Amino acid sequence: MPYKEREIEKKYHSIGEVAEMFKVAPSLIRYWEGEFDIIRPKKDKKGNRRYTKDDIQKIRYVYHLVKEKGYTLQGAQEVITSGKNQGFDKVAAVQKLQEIKDFLINLKNELNARNGS
Repeated sequence: MPYKEREIEKKYHSIGEVAEMFKVAPSLIRYWEGEFDIIRPKKDKKGNRRYTKDDIQKIRYVYHLVKEKGYTLQGAQEVITSGKNQGFDKVAAVQKLQEIKDFLINLKNELNARNGS
């Protein structure tokens, strides 16, 4: 099996990159930043937002509540402030399982392609 280089993981992501991850407009990410206290990205000297993995996980949680579960912004804020962090953990676990599933599917496809040729 040939050696595969590991992908380099960035420590910080721009707002455009984060918006692209969720297929939403950057303005929505900025809006959520104002509405939800848990989203607080660092800003560089120029004032550009720099999102860490932790920030992205928090945005993923808000995205899950608002876009996937259908909560209103106020409802999502209540869920977050009521301390229901189990949901945050579940969203992170589902994301990790999806990554594992994608990896296994790619591995299966590679093995099938190898055995087929």
